[in-house]
Amino acid sequence: MLRMPAQMTRSERRNQMSAREPRTSHGFTLIELMIVVAIVGVLSMLALYTVRTYAVATKTTEARNSLGQIGKDAATTYEKETMTAAVLQTGHSALFSRNLCKSASLSVPHSKTSIRGAKYQSLASEWSVDVGDSGFACLKFVMDQPQYYMYSYQSTGGGSSGTAFTATANGDLNGDGILSTFSLTGSVTPNFTLAVAPNLLEISGSE
Repeated sequence: MLRMPAQMTRSERRNQMSAREPRTSHGFTLIELMIVVAIVGVLSMLALYTVRTYAVATKTTEARNSLGQIGKDAATTYEKETMTAAVLQTGHSALFSRNLCKSASLSVPHSKTSIRGAKYQSLASEWSVDVGDSGFACLKFVMDQPQYYMYSYQSTGGGSSGTAFTATANGDLNGDGILSTFSLTGSVTPNFTLAVAPNLLEISGSE
């Protein structure tokens, strides 16, 4: 039913007037566009940083796992009973002879340039340069997969109290020549047990 203006309610008249007013659409102002661009830029930087941090953390996992395994191998070797091979005479005894593996003569790989911004595939012979009671051969540690890090093992040898070892992993993930270092230490206690550090010492490079 059509109503005359006098019969319309105040609300109906207001709605009718609003319907007659032309509608205008407003675009983004320059400031609003600049704010959007700035926000997108910040989010992009955060995303790149997160991805890069994740990639580096994934690669450093190799060093942590490998040094942890070397520590286990050192402890296992130390606990072996390496008594004399001579026949034990009646009424005599032989002392247990616990000894740490002696130092490795060479790191694997031998040069830091081999892991400068690259992965290195080692030869089996590199892990067995030393024989008997020395180096990685004594530890029975070997890596058959490509590696980001250069590994070395140093030990004072023997099994007396205070005898210690240090296993080290050096990396140069971004190839700038500045090495990052992860190291694990262990030492023989006065009770002649090998105590291995519960955590690694980390000295970060510029990765």
